[in-house]
Amino acid sequence: MNRNLIVILSGIALLSACSNIPRRTTTGQPAIPAKPVAAAPTTGGGYLAGDGPGADAPSNLDGIPDAVPKAEPLHRYANRPYSALGKTYTPLQSTGSYKERGTASWYGKKFHGQRTSIGDTYDMYGMTAAHPTLPVPSYARVTNLANGKTVVVRVNDRGPFLHDRIIDLSYAAAYKLGYVNNGSAEVEVESIAVNGNAPVAAAVTMPVVKAESVAAETVMPVMPPDVAGKVYLQLGAFKEQQGAESFLSRMRAELGDTGKDIILLRSNDINRIQLGPYANSEEARRAANTLAGRLGFKPFVSQH
Repeated sequence: MNRNLIVILSGIALLSACSNIPRRTTTGQPAIPAKPVAAAPTTGGGYLAGDGPGADAPSNLDGIPDAVPKAEPLHRYANRPYSALGKTYTPLQSTGSYKERGTASWYGKKFHGQRTSIGDTYDMYGMTAAHPTLPVPSYARVTNLANGKTVVVRVNDRGPFLHDRIIDLSYAAAYKLGYVNNGSAEVEVESIAVNGNAPVAAAVTMPVVKAESVAAETVMPVMPPDVAGKVYLQLGAFKEQQGAESFLSRMRAELGDTGKDIILLRSNDINRIQLGPYANSEEARRAANTLAGRLGFKPFVSQH
């Protein structure tokens, strides 16, 4: 999956081009334990350079069971409208009414162990997928149109957002469909209706919040007037607007339950994603300590 997300955390100024949301998913079914393959295939990697199957790929990938559809409540925040790479997406609010043909890609070791849009942990050897608009979590049947192979996956992440891909599959799912070495395939994706899926909380009535793409000549204020003099936590900083928008969408999905605003500020050609405001620096520091375990990194206090 084409995403080179560079997050500046805890005051470390590491800025470079970013292009997509980092992908993180969990398995609907655990992969069958097995001994590692002595020489796992290493060619391909979806369409993302540096990705691949990993060194400990199970020898029985064909035996990994498909995801088993079951009723699950939809994620409260990850089914709201969002923006990524300058485009707005409106997720579906029910299952069983979607069918589309297009290009599928896959993602592997580069994102193995990272968190998905709904907070699961991505297992590249599980039967999962990322989709821009299918409800999360939900289930889908994916068919490789070239060979007729079909798998059932649990959709628990957002993406892909580039190259007209319609779905990103886990390494295991792509392997079972027979397109791992090709990197992509033409597929048919059909959502699976499961009785008892709960509606999305709050009916998803909040407005779409979109960070405007900035052209070279666009002038943006250093900070919005209502931010001046307030205390925020900095979650990340990006040189490119695309990476900032992607990370903004990710953080709004993950931290929407904090009751704080998650904003994008642009100054000195740097796009900063911040959470707040807080009453004072001490309150912000306490929040940073709490969020550290949840996010996997510790935000730092930013006084405007």
